[in-house]
Amino acid sequence: MPPTLELERFTRARERISGAVHRTPVLSSQAISRRAGIPVRLKAEHLQKTGSFKTRGALNCMLALGPEARSRGVVTISAGNHAQAVAWAAARVGARAKVVMPAAASPTKARASAEYGAEVVLHGTALEAFQKAFDLAREEGLTFVHPFDDEEVLAGQGTVGLEIAEDVPDAATVVIPVGGGGLCAGTARALSHVLPRARVWGVEPEGAAAMALSLDGGAPVRLETVSTIADGLAAPMAGELTYPLIRDHCEGVVTVTDDEIASALALVLERTKQLLEPAGAAGVAALLSGRVPAGDGPTVVVLSGGNVDLDRLPSLLERAARSGV
Repeated sequence: MPPTLELERFTRARERISGAVHRTPVLSSQAISRRAGIPVRLKAEHLQKTGSFKTRGALNCMLALGPEARSRGVVTISAGNHAQAVAWAAARVGARAKVVMPAAASPTKARASAEYGAEVVLHGTALEAFQKAFDLAREEGLTFVHPFDDEEVLAGQGTVGLEIAEDVPDAATVVIPVGGGGLCAGTARALSHVLPRARVWGVEPEGAAAMALSLDGGAPVRLETVSTIADGLAAPMAGELTYPLIRDHCEGVVTVTDDEIASALALVLERTKQLLEPAGAAGVAALLSGRVPAGDGPTVVVLSGGNVDLDRLPSLLERAARSGV
């Protein structure tokens, strides 16, 4: 049964996390609007605490835990942004945290997670890391904080939608990157309450299109392998909770190439001076590639994260220059 997530869940989440997380700004860019041919607004979640939207859901989930669960500690699985968010949120409420990351995870994100206070475990592929986190939860009595398939996490991510509705009340379209789908599902459901006229589109990399394939097939799917420069969107499965919410409250999920993502990252950096990670640029890539149809008002693109490895930046910009996208 999919979660109902009524408006009260989102407003309660906002009350819980208010003052601890940023109300991120909405930016504008004439250059990006001109290239897209429509008014574009950029919801700057890359400027959020820990560098991504993930802090909203992680903190809401941690604050919803009872004292006994907090005292035992938490564990999670993440390519990096959720790991940092859980580490930060756990430290804020005085709980210990263990984060499992794939062996090939970003060194910058792993280091940041440790600096926020978590014990970092590097293990296998994304699917193997999920299993390792489940095993640790069982063996050590830790509460598993799911990176996307949890109602409190979804309610926290949905506070992005409440802010969009208040800051861009005439928004016709909202474009949101999709990994496991927590940001897109939570935001789309929140917008269905407070800005129902807005059409929401999700965006995935071609090499990690679990949600798009799930929508095509009518049920959540699991990918054996993923391949994309956008590690923040490399979840190997669609969520059991996120899938029906995206199915019911989004127009669809489109896919973009890694070249298009790199080009969008470079354009945003050049014209707005905002540094994104590849996942954070996916929405701009979808807009500029024409895969998301224009509405009769502004389009809001969520810039979901900015935790890019600086030693990767030259190769990303070189890829953008080579691609000609």
